[in-house]
Amino acid sequence: MITFIAQQRFLELRPALQEQLRKMAGAITPANFSDLCDPQITRLIERTFASVQATEGSIWLVDAVRENLVIAYNNGPNAKKVVGFRQPLSKGLVSLTFANEQALVENEVYKNADHDHELNQRLQQTTYAMIVVPFYFADQLRGVITCVQLIDVFIAPGQVMPVGSTPLGFNRKDLLAIQDGALILRDLVDLRLLHEALGWNT
Repeated sequence: MITFIAQQRFLELRPALQEQLRKMAGAITPANFSDLCDPQITRLIERTFASVQATEGSIWLVDAVRENLVIAYNNGPNAKKVVGFRQPLSKGLVSLTFANEQALVENEVYKNADHDHELNQRLQQTTYAMIVVPFYFADQLRGVITCVQLIDVFIAPGQVMPVGSTPLGFNRKDLLAIQDGALILRDLVDLRLLHEALGWNT
């Protein structure tokens, strides 16, 4: 097993480097997150969502005032309509996951009273199954990653019968796949920030 011993001169620089990375991470917003999504990151996101047979997936970031989660990335056919959607931290299952930092996987999620239907109503679609996992980078919780399976018709709260074919749903193995993807994405974002901080990209 290879063992690397940290040199004291580098350890002394750690606080300054950590502070710089925190500042750089703080400049990442829902509006500019896509600038980080180079081909490598985009392929990771797309393949991770595809591996669980998700209809679409989103990356939500908390806004600067920490009052809303905002969709910064979406890979579905309605991405242009969805990106920028804001959900208050007081509403919905995605906000609950952000608050308690506990991943969630649920089928027939449209029956859950805590599920917020606003985005579904806008798109006239229904979320049948959902995975939500916390999303960290630069050593801090900064949002959540969601993937969903959708029904192509809006089912109003209290109306419990799906229309048309029912999606397969998600299971614990799918949840683990999304959690693994979130960890790899965290590392890629952190590495990108480190490259910029050290000037490796110049």
